[in-house]
Amino acid sequence: MEPPSASPRAGRGPWQELLLAVSLLISWNPLTTAQVTVESVPPNAAEGKDALLRVLNLPGDTAGLTWFRGEIVAPVHQIVLYVVDTRVITPGPAHSGREIIYPNGSLLFQNITLKDTGSYILQIINRKFETALVTGELRVFPELHKPSITSNNSSPVENADSVVLMCEAQTQSTSCLWSVNTKSLPDSPRLELSLDNRTLTVHGVTRNDTGPYECETRNPVSADRSDPFTLNVLYGPDTPTISPSDSYYRLGANLSLSCHTASNPPAQYSWLINGRLPPFTQELFIPNITANDSGSYTCLVYNSGTCLNKTTVKTITVSDERSTTGLPVRSIIGTALGVLLGIALTASLGCLLLCTKTGRASAWHDVRELWHPASTARHGPASSNTSPDSLSSPMAAVPIYQELQHPDTNIYWQIKPKAEVAS
Repeated sequence: MEPPSASPRAGRGPWQELLLAVSLLISWNPLTTAQVTVESVPPNAAEGKDALLRVLNLPGDTAGLTWFRGEIVAPVHQIVLYVVDTRVITPGPAHSGREIIYPNGSLLFQNITLKDTGSYILQIINRKFETALVTGELRVFPELHKPSITSNNSSPVENADSVVLMCEAQTQSTSCLWSVNTKSLPDSPRLELSLDNRTLTVHGVTRNDTGPYECETRNPVSADRSDPFTLNVLYGPDTPTISPSDSYYRLGANLSLSCHTASNPPAQYSWLINGRLPPFTQELFIPNITANDSGSYTCLVYNSGTCLNKTTVKTITVSDERSTTGLPVRSIIGTALGVLLGIALTASLGCLLLCTKTGRASAWHDVRELWHPASTARHGPASSNTSPDSLSSPMAAVPIYQELQHPDTNIYWQIKPKAEVAS
């Protein structure tokens, strides 16, 4: 839509004077304006852009239109008067030079400013000199600039300090949204927002609270996000670990130990070897170790930021009792004895089974002799200096043993009678 081509006149004709007089009357005969409306395009205007108060359903018998700034119809607030028939435009005291009226009554604001925000009144006069008032409103918002994040402590100590982050924006009438690690703030009792969301407090900061943090400012026409802000949380040192886990070493081997801990700033490392302090180092290397290198190895770590320290002790044993597999010799001997014992037990069980199948009492006697050498209640074990020949034979003392060893089964029928005679 093009604005009227006629230029505003310095003077007024009789028709214009009449319309102006009518427009300023306190009381009038209202015309029906139920269908006339004024809307803002866009609804929320950005500062420096153009905005339009668009008039819809203007009556066909309209003779003149007058726009006023504010909520009062008064000469001092008049922006422009427009006569429909002559298309004459008469600026008013409130005209800034940026307003243009269209034949349908719509009013264009060029290069709109924040001061243009507010209410406007359109006065409509028909050919019967009946008047009506229709209101409109402009909402103007600034284009936002990138905010920035500041902190009261950018290097807090873990579990000791709290941090206050502030979202600094050039424009105050904006909303503020925070994010951490590119996600919305989690629901945590340690995170506290101010009423206007401009300040974020992190209570009892931990190493997991480093961020990055971002804040975004918004209004109805624009939004902008800050650069990421990262906290340098000082933490540690944690209890160090010494690797490898081996504790036994062979004579002549090389001893290489490494100490590690989580710490910010990085920890300082040192070692104590049986109370002696070697040079400060994280990696300890001793070639061709001897038995004198056995003992306690202590790793000490220190954090200059938190002023805390931790230690770990490892005991190293250097011995020639070492196999190629890395097991102590006594472990190997124990294993070998266990194998031999198992073989012997298996052989014994085999003999017992053989005895059961063949009925050979002598076989069982041999097995018993293997595990329990012959002895009596009056003599020591067979491993003593007493000769087996000097021991009294249980078979000689009890004649029935000789008969049990006899292969002739007829003897068994004679056992009972002989036992009775013996008794």
